[in-house]
Amino acid sequence: MSTATSAAPAGAGRERPGRRPAGTDTTASGRRRGKGSPVPRILAYVALVLLTLLFVSPLLYMLVTSFKTTADAGSATPQWIPDSPTLAAYREILGNPATPVLRWFLNSLLAAALQSLLIVATAALAAYALARLEFPGKKLVTLLILATLFVPPVTLLIPNYLIVGQLGWLDSLAAIVVPGAAGAFGVFFLRQFFVSLPPELEEAASLDGANRFQVFWKVILPLSRPALATLAMLSFLTNWNDFLWPVFTLFSPENQTLSAGLSTLQNANAVRYDLLMAGAMIASVPVLVLFIASQRYVVEGVSRAGVKG
Repeated sequence: MSTATSAAPAGAGRERPGRRPAGTDTTASGRRRGKGSPVPRILAYVALVLLTLLFVSPLLYMLVTSFKTTADAGSATPQWIPDSPTLAAYREILGNPATPVLRWFLNSLLAAALQSLLIVATAALAAYALARLEFPGKKLVTLLILATLFVPPVTLLIPNYLIVGQLGWLDSLAAIVVPGAAGAFGVFFLRQFFVSLPPELEEAASLDGANRFQVFWKVILPLSRPALATLAMLSFLTNWNDFLWPVFTLFSPENQTLSAGLSTLQNANAVRYDLLMAGAMIASVPVLVLFIASQRYVVEGVSRAGVKG
């Protein structure tokens, strides 16, 4: 008998009951998972691929049409692969002085960015007050703000137009930025997120000598980046895609936003689908870039905003 064998501790080499090495799940459920049929998983993947193609197909057809000739784009027969792909629509829409697409693009970008910043700022202050502060009439104020969510936006079109006209903001950037700079959705969304934050963090900051605004600025806002990014992205998309309000308030061709300006590409006699699709693709680029860059924050912000009511 060797020395090593004799020096081995008692119980060594014997498997302890109830403990198994990692990666050796031999339980009944583990055997079922390992030997289960792959058919349900394959069917799920096929369904997901089909749904993805269904939702992406309009964007793909828009992209394909933007590379067609005018005749092919206006054809009644759908054509997924153009016979002779061309950039003529992009050259025409970007080089025509009567359709300053780049100017419209910058107008939309500036208006959407400014309004997003204003919405996040006003909604964060209001939501923090409703989530953390105690004051008389707090529940009534909350209900009144939430009640405005049920007012159709189109009913505010004429009152807002009259107010903007009396302020002398028609046909200016202020007309498409200021009226939508505060909204009930942003307040409600951020309030839900602020409620989910542990109050112990604020109490610790207060014990360190921070006042209420310092707690809001240095504790609450840094922890709320996912919700703030989500609200900023949603606000940007709303302003970017808005069509009716810019058509009502902007008159000069150089002051138009992209959505309103692109509507001038069609007239009563003919519709240039190749130009419209090229313009729509240009308008889609910022939206796609913004979504790809912020999708992680959006998922986290939406999931955490629904934790508490």
